[in-house]
Amino acid sequence: MDQYLIAVIVGIVEGLTEFLPVSSTGHMIIVGHLLGFEGRVADVFDVFVQLGAILSVIFIYKERFVRFFTKDGWDMHKGLSVWHIAAGIVPVMGVAYVCYPLIKKYLFSPFTVAIGLVLGGLLLMFAEHKTKGREAELVDDVDKISMKQAMWVGIYQFLSLWPGFSRSGSTIAGGLLVGLSRQASASYTFLIAVPLMFVACLYDLLKSLKYLTADDLTILGIGFVVSFIVAYWSVLWFLKFLHKYDLTSFAWYRIALACVTYWYFYM
Repeated sequence: MDQYLIAVIVGIVEGLTEFLPVSSTGHMIIVGHLLGFEGRVADVFDVFVQLGAILSVIFIYKERFVRFFTKDGWDMHKGLSVWHIAAGIVPVMGVAYVCYPLIKKYLFSPFTVAIGLVLGGLLLMFAEHKTKGREAELVDDVDKISMKQAMWVGIYQFLSLWPGFSRSGSTIAGGLLVGLSRQASASYTFLIAVPLMFVACLYDLLKSLKYLTADDLTILGIGFVVSFIVAYWSVLWFLKFLHKYDLTSFAWYRIALACVTYWYFYM
């Protein structure tokens, strides 16, 4: 398949799935296998298109990110602060740094992704079941999240180290289980994603840039732009979706995708 078309397809997949609770990593592994888009360049491309998705969230929450660079942004008593963000990402960053080589070696396959998709879907169902009928008790404003809740969401994020589990799926489900509404959980998830993903992407890129050629830059640029545009509209759509519906539909989609993946690759 033409490399430019592959760049568009992978950019669309990344943009659609990065911030939805369906596992972008899982989708990228599956699509990469289907398209035969694998190897060093594909690994760098997968990282680069994530940067496009990150930029879309920065645009959507630009006022809040600007606030993080002010004095009020460091005051944990004046709404969501830098300390709340740090509480949600520092623990998982440490574990990911230590375990990354093992994760990359043993867990990046369609089979392990299928397992993660099912387990993550079950977690979403469990979180919705535990909070059903208690919506009025949940914290519905991201600025009212406590440090304890932020830390617990960060702990649930450990699950996302298994490809297919989904970072946003684990943190949104975790947010529900520690007393946050879907909207507050999603907003917090998107905000902590930016520094976490930026550091992870930068780390991967520094290790892999030496494998790129000048001809690869056009493909990277296409994937970056497509991912940014699609992720921007995907996040806005998802936030509106959560005002009316729960996460059960995403859970069933994950389980169905896991079944199709196992059938296609292993039956």
